[in-house]
Amino acid sequence: MANHSLPNASTQGWRQEGGQPSLAEVHRSMNIPSQGPWIRKFLAFAGPGYLVAVGYMDPGNWATDLAGGSMFGYTLLSVILLSNLIAILLQALAGKLGIVTGRDLAQACRDHFSKPVVIGLWLLAELAIAACDLAEVIGSAIALHLLFGIPIIYGVIITVVDVFIVLMLQNKGFRYIEILVVLLIVTIGGCFLVELILSKPDMGGIARGFIPTSELVTNPSMLYIAIGILGATVMPHNLYLHSSIVQTRKFEQTELGKRQAIQFATWDSSIALFFALFINAAILIISAATFHANGFTEIADIEEAFHMLSPLLGTTIAGILFGVALLAAGQNATLTGTLAGQIVMEGFLNIRIPSWLRRLVTRLIAIIPAVIVTALYGEKGTTDLLILSQVILSLQLSFAVFPLVKFTSDRTKMGSFVNPLWMKVLAWSAAVIIAVLNVILLVQTFTQ
Repeated sequence: MANHSLPNASTQGWRQEGGQPSLAEVHRSMNIPSQGPWIRKFLAFAGPGYLVAVGYMDPGNWATDLAGGSMFGYTLLSVILLSNLIAILLQALAGKLGIVTGRDLAQACRDHFSKPVVIGLWLLAELAIAACDLAEVIGSAIALHLLFGIPIIYGVIITVVDVFIVLMLQNKGFRYIEILVVLLIVTIGGCFLVELILSKPDMGGIARGFIPTSELVTNPSMLYIAIGILGATVMPHNLYLHSSIVQTRKFEQTELGKRQAIQFATWDSSIALFFALFINAAILIISAATFHANGFTEIADIEEAFHMLSPLLGTTIAGILFGVALLAAGQNATLTGTLAGQIVMEGFLNIRIPSWLRRLVTRLIAIIPAVIVTALYGEKGTTDLLILSQVILSLQLSFAVFPLVKFTSDRTKMGSFVNPLWMKVLAWSAAVIIAVLNVILLVQTFTQ
């Protein structure tokens, strides 16, 4: 076995199952300068966090943000902030796992658990990726329909094309994928910045919205939306993804080198996730300032929001920018979904198939139900399908979070990099909160 997998003393406590390193074609392909100012090293390490941040602003999150803003104004901004803080913690742990052990989360599960458990975790992870891809397909198709009038069923089929975009970029080098992702995030952020200016929100209301209120617990309707935002914010595939793509950097395989890499990776993902916080908060703020303030308190549908923005804000550019941001979000998420699918299959099963075939299979799994539902039930069916995809993601999340917290809190696996006590308390608390909220969300979804 190549010595890529578990460098130095971190091999203790693992049952190594062999195989190549995660994403072998780009593993340790990007140099980190050993000399020079820290900012130069940080910029060389920056990038993976933005791929991770994509999952926190994909089309699947838009409905809960729109509903929260239209129903309750700015109140649920505190929930978005809490969700983001939990995400920052968990993504930092995912990055640390990959840097310290040289194993991504899927490989770590394969090394630690029995074969039946590994197969079960793999199936759940594949289901989550298919559900996430489904949200991306539907979001992109809705955006194409809103912007260009393309029927949703044709928009769904058009999304197959992004398979070839991903392959072309991956062949050129991992940095090209990161650059495209950052450009699309900037596009989304720019669109919502203009929307924020146009919507003229109440700055005092925004400030108060970031302060939690007891009504979050006492109001059942508010609690339901809050749980939806919290429960579906952290995407399970992002934890697999982050633990792998941090290994594209060629940092020094020493304790000092790894500590520096962990520091840079944590900064990278934390800064990127604050961009995701801005975008999610912006969607809710725009919804509150445009819909809630004008008495429209039941706007949760993306298409309905698109059609109402322009007349309420008095300019057609509002709807266009909303559609462009939605398209950029959908396309961005497909890039990271491709990589996550490859990581999960290779990590859990230790088998490799051509990346074009893997992506095509994943995309077809998402496209087939979307086409069938659109053909049978029309556009309303795709909205219901979008909600279902988020329920599936919520159901799978704990099966990724608990192993991650377990591994990074185990000294026999992490050595001197094990989570300190305060981080163990925070991480296990976050894991339990996510699990409980997702159970409540599932029960409420199926009993309403």
